[in-house]
Amino acid sequence: MTDSTKGTRITELGRVAVPVSDQDRALDFYVGTLGFEKRADVPFGDGHRWIEVAPVGGATAISLVLPREGQSPGVETGVIFVSEDIDSDHAALLARGVDADPEVARWGAPVPPMFSFRDPDGNSFMIVQ
Repeated sequence: MTDSTKGTRITELGRVAVPVSDQDRALDFYVGTLGFEKRADVPFGDGHRWIEVAPVGGATAISLVLPREGQSPGVETGVIFVSEDIDSDHAALLARGVDADPEVARWGAPVPPMFSFRDPDGNSFMIVQ
């Protein structure tokens, strides 16, 4: 049993909110370009829309949210995706016109091969193998 006096009852990372300027355009990018699955797209509150996407079979989702007042899209998300074949994914994203680093970075063990890419709003992500 967990001793609640020493911590919380948090069990997992469920989703990460990513600010986007156009939810339809973002949904098309994450599903159509990256190949993610759409897990939710529902209205809520006063004219808002809750959208969740995730890599197929992935446990953690991305919520595509409109920026809060005073905020804007185009952030360094700190989100790192994992690829089974980084070279193929890098080439595929470049071929689809995604704003990605021109090369896969390789610094040697224990640092995995990696590259960064940006969504249409300039939100940046990393992919590692």
